[in-house]
Amino acid sequence: MTREELHAVVGRLGIDLESIVKRGLPLHAEAQELVSIGLDILNREQRLAPAAALAWQAMQAAAAADSVQLLPVSGYRSVAEQAAIIERKLERGLLIDAILTEIAPPGYSEHHSGRAIDIATSGTPPLTESFENTAAFTWLCANAGRFAFSLSFPRDNPYGYCFEPWHWCHRSGS
Repeated sequence: MTREELHAVVGRLGIDLESIVKRGLPLHAEAQELVSIGLDILNREQRLAPAAALAWQAMQAAAAADSVQLLPVSGYRSVAEQAAIIERKLERGLLIDAILTEIAPPGYSEHHSGRAIDIATSGTPPLTESFENTAAFTWLCANAGRFAFSLSFPRDNPYGYCFEPWHWCHRSGS
């Protein structure tokens, strides 16, 4: 997708490009190579970039060996899928400024890179701050770095996103 096409998508959603620049949001290209990491909590196949997929599988196995369950919720997401999520939120009457505290504008999501994964665990609703109070989150904070994963959006992050304890990104290789 060209920069002009991306700007057209962003503009169609009512997103001001200047606000993206002010927040310092980095652009993320869509991954060119993806591999399956299996099914997510809704039985949908999820994919990540090869290095992230290997690291995820190793991290998930290490957590399991410590009796901690890490479940995939969402991996790679295209620019079109990101736009569709925002469109559904707009159709429900949410305002674009509020939406953009919860989800990145198309082109600016780490999920496009194939390196980001949203993680859940049993007994806690997915994609909620309550994930912070789980053994899975505690384990990730102590161990994810060994697998080159880091928490992208801690409290008071510089991008203006809400705290996302479930969102982790692989930081090396592709």
